[in-house]
Amino acid sequence: MSGIVEIAKKAGVSPATVSRALRGMHHVNERTRKKIIEAAQLLDYPIRPDLLPDTSKARTNTIGVIAPFISRWYFSQAIAGIEQALREAGMDLLLYNFAQVEARQRVFHQKKLVGKVDGLIVISLPPTEKEFDQILGLGIPVSLVGTLSDRCSCVSIDDVSGAEVITQHLIDMGHRDIAIMVGQNAYAYNFEVADQRLSGFKKVLAANGIEFNPAWHITADFDSRTSELAMDEFLRQKKLPTAIFCESDEMAYGAIISLRKKGLRVPEDISIVGYDDHEYAKMQGLTTIAQPVKFLGQLAASQVMARIAKPDSPLAQMKVPTSLVIRESVKKLT
Repeated sequence: MSGIVEIAKKAGVSPATVSRALRGMHHVNERTRKKIIEAAQLLDYPIRPDLLPDTSKARTNTIGVIAPFISRWYFSQAIAGIEQALREAGMDLLLYNFAQVEARQRVFHQKKLVGKVDGLIVISLPPTEKEFDQILGLGIPVSLVGTLSDRCSCVSIDDVSGAEVITQHLIDMGHRDIAIMVGQNAYAYNFEVADQRLSGFKKVLAANGIEFNPAWHITADFDSRTSELAMDEFLRQKKLPTAIFCESDEMAYGAIISLRKKGLRVPEDISIVGYDDHEYAKMQGLTTIAQPVKFLGQLAASQVMARIAKPDSPLAQMKVPTSLVIRESVKKLT
């Protein structure tokens, strides 16, 4: 983060003047203060909300949504829920999407957001401390979808618990040779889901006296194509598991395609479970953990709108329950 000296150089004033201006002291003329604040914004320096330009305080009737993807199922469902809640309230949605680290830095930049939105929703993307400072410095309500924080409102599920439930279901059905297909925890996005579901999986294995087999740790992305390719490689092993827990339904679809290419059947040869309850899960007969993603988006939008109406209302941290949906993709072993 740039400091006072860099801001002073950019604004053409002394560091002492910058310090006084950013502390809100009165003996700095407004023209100089404005120049300093503009320089601070350009240099990504967090600014007190009461010092931001008046244009940032005018209502836009718009809520900003930050999402790393828009085509993937989870994100599209969350955005659909947010849009529905905002539309019913007569508000607009402004979507900020990015696919690279540099673009992420631009999206979270204070100047890009200031004065454009009345509130902000971040989907499944834990902000860094620097990013938190930037968005909270806007002085507008913020809500997170899919991750928890005590610094703002948020709504999520318990990914660890969901993984525990579905892993225990496999064990209850007689499976002890169980593999897991894990989504990549890309550093650019700081996703927590993959590690949380893996943690729940390992916890239940240990509780049932089953040793985790590193050779049965399959890595893919949260989509069917990369999962199909990862499964193609995994099936070259001589000893295969009787069941595989895929960390998303779309990953399960890829695994099933790969198994069918190999002439293997689900669940007769290998049982498959997923996570999400994607709309195609029922068609595939896939046992999975259902999470109400669209509802999560609606709740996040409600949180933001409630704090716009009453800025002093308390922050809300909400966890929405998941449920096990049993279908035909798991074989009971005798």
